Amino acid sequence: MHKTGDVILGGLFQVHFFSSIQDLSFTSQSQQSVCHGFDVLGFRQAQTMAFAIDEINRNSNLLPNVTLGYTLYDNCLELGIGFRAALSLVSGQEEKIILNNKCAGNPPVIGIVGDSSSTRSIAISTVLGLYRVPMVSYFATCSCLSDRQKYPSFFRTIPSDAFQVLAIIQILKHFGWTWAGLLISDDDYGLHAARAFQSELSLSGEGCLAYVEVLPWDKDTDEIRRIVDVIKKSTARVVIVFAHESHMINLMEEVVAHNLIGLQWIASEAWTAAAVLQIPQLMPYLGGTLGIAIRRGEIQGLREFLLQVRPNLPHSTSYGRSMFWEFTFQCRFAPPPTGWLEGGGAICTGKEDLENADTEFLEISNLRPEYNVYKAVYALAYSLDDMLQCKPGRGSFSGDSCATLQSLEPWQLVYHLERVNFTTSFGDQVSFDENGDALPIYDVMNWLWLPDGSTEVQNVGEVKRSTFKGEELILDEDKIFWNFESKKPPQSVCSESCPPGAHMVRRKGEPECCFDCIPCSEGKITNTSDSLECTSCPEDFWSNPNRDHCVPKQTEFLSYHEPLGICLTATSLLGTFVCAVVLGIFIYHRRTPIVRANNSELSFQLLLSLKMCFLCSLLFIGRPRLWTCQLRHAAFGISFVLCVSCILVKTMVVLAVFKASKPGGGTSLKWFGAMQQRGTVLFLTSIQAAICTTWLVSSSPAPHKNTQYHNDKIVYECAVGSTVGFAVLLGYIGMLAFLSCLIAFLVRNLPDSFNEAKLITFSMLIFCAVWVAFVPAYISSPGKLADAVEVFAILASSFGLLITLFGPKCYIILLRPEMNTKKAVMGHGIES
Repeated sequence: MHKTGDVILGGLFQVHFFSSIQDLSFTSQSQQSVCHGFDVLGFRQAQTMAFAIDEINRNSNLLPNVTLGYTLYDNCLELGIGFRAALSLVSGQEEKIILNNKCAGNPPVIGIVGDSSSTRSIAISTVLGLYRVPMVSYFATCSCLSDRQKYPSFFRTIPSDAFQVLAIIQILKHFGWTWAGLLISDDDYGLHAARAFQSELSLSGEGCLAYVEVLPWDKDTDEIRRIVDVIKKSTARVVIVFAHESHMINLMEEVVAHNLIGLQWIASEAWTAAAVLQIPQLMPYLGGTLGIAIRRGEIQGLREFLLQVRPNLPHSTSYGRSMFWEFTFQCRFAPPPTGWLEGGGAICTGKEDLENADTEFLEISNLRPEYNVYKAVYALAYSLDDMLQCKPGRGSFSGDSCATLQSLEPWQLVYHLERVNFTTSFGDQVSFDENGDALPIYDVMNWLWLPDGSTEVQNVGEVKRSTFKGEELILDEDKIFWNFESKKPPQSVCSESCPPGAHMVRRKGEPECCFDCIPCSEGKITNTSDSLECTSCPEDFWSNPNRDHCVPKQTEFLSYHEPLGICLTATSLLGTFVCAVVLGIFIYHRRTPIVRANNSELSFQLLLSLKMCFLCSLLFIGRPRLWTCQLRHAAFGISFVLCVSCILVKTMVVLAVFKASKPGGGTSLKWFGAMQQRGTVLFLTSIQAAICTTWLVSSSPAPHKNTQYHNDKIVYECAVGSTVGFAVLLGYIGMLAFLSCLIAFLVRNLPDSFNEAKLITFSMLIFCAVWVAFVPAYISSPGKLADAVEVFAILASSFGLLITLFGPKCYIILLRPEMNTKKAVMGHGIES
């Protein structure tokens, strides 16, 4: 098809499905290839280009004073034919050019709209790129064509397979399909799509491919049967197909033979709208198919233009129209082929009613490749217009020059085509990126199987790329037809997602989507379904029973709020109260002989020290703080040394009195006057104070969070800091207690009626027994029990001293006042 003009645009379209290729023996001139199998949709695409150019010529705002023409060729779906056509377009028809100042025939084109195939576009662009002749494809999607080094003048108005792959991955991600099979055609389209799909799927981590199979070009039944068997045995319920409809026809015959239902098919744009597959026999298998389709557009006035197509036999330009007319009305123009009339064939008149004809030619409600053709023609027109609008001195070429129509070079048009930016009447923006790719956008289609058995391919969403959001999928899920009993999306995973609290362990030799779920160990969690490892909880946290969250560890210390702490606190306060009562009794009866005997001042000091012993036990209860840790052992050590020192001095006074009662022993009492007794107690206590001070300064006790006893608990305790310091503190108390016990034992048989040495001996035996038992119990008790053992030892020893030393005296004071006399104390005339 040809139309003259000031500037000619070329076009390559699939007007026939098949061709008879002549043998290229190179021994004789090759014959013209014969094409057959008229493609009405390919012819409509060619007519769309003619319409676009006619519309541009009528537009006074675009290319004013310039008339566009066109030369359109049929590629017959054959590489050799399409390649020869492209070379004819860019070189002109030399045999028709008269070499004088005027040229006759078809001049070379400045740009080509085509081709529809990636393989043909690769071959053609490789040559055209050498001369920088722009080529704008409306259907070639191979991502390899985005290589600007190899194809510097190639552009396209259809998104590349790279985006189609991303679009399908978005659909898989949306429905949670992480396990799918991939079928591809054995050509550039399929092989590049498979490579891109595997790469992008691996990078995104959104899923895995259960298998990748290449569909044969010819009807290889054994190979197709093997592929169907692979699909049948696989656990993947989603099948993605990057292939042409001819491949799908052969595949579906075997699918029907195996009655392979229950699959969710994902169609690439190559067969999404294939009417040949939308038949009742295949819908039980292909119903519910989701597919990626070229953006649908509307072209105002196209139908009216198509209705004007009429055969015009005298003109060669009507050759394609004549074929269309014969195909549509099943007639032949005169003279008809031999035997046509005899077989009942009709003769075309050229006046048949096209509007009422049963043909897809006039169905323009679903324009997709045609819309891309329309945009490709306008892209060339706008770039040419932009180039011709150039003002001298402000041009984009060397010396700020401008290109002119008379001196136009193809590379100059490429320069402006790279910068073209316009909006179609349908509202879509058209521009090309640095790789020559258009702004990507796809429609998402769904094959609807209607109750009456008919089919409909409906638009259920779109996938597009924006500058800020990247790939964006918009779906109207309520409209989607699912060809399953549940009427819901199927599940297609190799392994179910691990529940929170478990992590994935890859299966050896299988894709990463196939894994086992292993529960996390204690103290570790996972709160996502794709965790390869469990995460350890922070130091102060522990895993909950479900292993999906870290919760604060339970804290353990001897608390005032638990029964054990309450009992010990109550016992400590009871001891303090009893000490206060005894002290009150002694103060009230301070002038009585039993109180005054054996230095009443030491008795008062002893009662006060016992009171301190009872109170210091409270420092061991409650959450350890720095000051309580430092104070508890110092207060305990000093209180008990003060207590034992008073007992020791009392014992020594008893011994001195015993010796003074013998002839010549009176001098011993001068060493045990009131001042000497006070000084001795103070000296012995100051030694313990010095031990405590040294301990606190050199290696002070401090709070410690112990996790050795329980993994899920924090035991708060006071670390002693220096074990030596603690041992010296206890050892010093033990030494004084042993010395008191020894001296009291030596004077236990004094002849007085009331001999306090016996009471001191008994009290020291209790004291020593308690603290000897304390050491192993303390060492073997974990956590708060160690503090409880120490508090128990303090309270037991304190009560032991209080009861044994002051119990008998209080008994006499309160219940046997007749024994609280000097005679009775000295042992004269008292009956028991």
